[in-house]
Amino acid sequence: MLTPRRALILVAAAVAMVSSSLPAQAQAIPAPGEIVKSANVEHVTNVPKPTALADIHTDMAFQGDYAYVGNYSGFSIYNIANPAQTSLVSSVVCPGGQMDMSVYGNLLIGSVDSSRNNDSCSSTSQSATNKASWEGIRIFDISDKANPKYVKSVETNCGSHTNTLIPDKTGQNVYVYVSSYAPSATFPDCQPPHDLISIIKIPVANPTAAGVIAAPNLFPGGGNPGDGNAYPEGTSATTGCHDITAYPSKNIAAGACMGEGVLMDITNPEQPKITATARDDVNFAFWHSATFNNEGTKVVFTDELGGGSRATCNAAIGQLKGANAYYDIANRGKNLIFKGYYKIPRHQADTENCVAHNGSLLPVPGKDIMVQAWYQGGIVVVDFTDSANPQEIAFFERGPDNTAPPLSGGFWSAYYYNGYIYGSDFNLGLDVLKLNDPRTDAAASVRTNILNAQTQGSYPESGGTRP
Repeated sequence: MLTPRRALILVAAAVAMVSSSLPAQAQAIPAPGEIVKSANVEHVTNVPKPTALADIHTDMAFQGDYAYVGNYSGFSIYNIANPAQTSLVSSVVCPGGQMDMSVYGNLLIGSVDSSRNNDSCSSTSQSATNKASWEGIRIFDISDKANPKYVKSVETNCGSHTNTLIPDKTGQNVYVYVSSYAPSATFPDCQPPHDLISIIKIPVANPTAAGVIAAPNLFPGGGNPGDGNAYPEGTSATTGCHDITAYPSKNIAAGACMGEGVLMDITNPEQPKITATARDDVNFAFWHSATFNNEGTKVVFTDELGGGSRATCNAAIGQLKGANAYYDIANRGKNLIFKGYYKIPRHQADTENCVAHNGSLLPVPGKDIMVQAWYQGGIVVVDFTDSANPQEIAFFERGPDNTAPPLSGGFWSAYYYNGYIYGSDFNLGLDVLKLNDPRTDAAASVRTNILNAQTQGSYPESGGTRP
């Protein structure tokens, strides 16, 4: 039976679909800070950025009733037991961008891709041309949420731009794939061609014993050489990976590796093997991140055109560059077949940095639906069940951020966790959203105890609890 509430939701969803399908140039750019959204999105709350952390917010991870939000100056822990009353528990000041993170048990693993004079939380910036400089990962004990403790550092070649956590089959150890790039002949610890990743093994019960156990060369043939052209037309050369998303239960991983996207077999996590490669030298500039669908039969790659600090959601750039690209996985992982693109349909101001960035699946049985951040382009929800025709079904954004210099604001990441969407805004803090839509209502019955966006877990197609 169609209840009055359900009827209202259906009307709201229809309005959202019409709004998101309008030509970009037909929609006015909001006033600075003004919130605009589809009718099926509720803005639950905003928690301002902690004053202790002077730099911008970055990526997030979730475990139990807590959200962990990175910042170039360190990280914060929030209590989200009641999302409408999300509150700050603690902040750790430990500079060294960009603090991408993963959590597992009582451990938090944070990435440092900023060359420092030492590995401490009081370190200062120091050139990577100095052999004594340090960058890599930091490991924190978060058993006491109010007082996290720094317990171990591991140095890695070229630092750690991002990290991907893969638990072993026993749960006694976790592997961390460290992605990094931008080598230079002048950097003693980051020499070209750097076609590798670093693999760290962390004994869960003894994290102080963590260390690099392998640095496999993923691109012995050199990878994509790039075209040498300048922004925005240029295609990046492959010199490492930016992000790797692992799907441990299916023994696969997808790497967004600057000049190309790759599929990997991680049956042996100490020896990942590339099984398929995709390139797009026409529309992709910088392969940035990857997300599988729940079945592991598709992968979404994002293009970070302009490095996240350019205005690329405008008429001058168009709808194909700086987009998502959707690929079907075929022939038992040996082929990646391109199916289609998606880019937000609302033009942004030329003062707004905007490009595809970090997101995650909504656990809707039988559907492939993803929430995603687009910097100052806001947050979107896209149904890519038909990977050749992805459809936006919800959005949330603000007008240009006038609290910071131009081209330096917006949502770094947006993830769905246990019924709510959380968005990490550079300057404005942590936003909590609620999606009310019959196409996604089934996600509310799925619960999980952990979310690391670069470590995908499968959800049951009939709802329930995700491992």
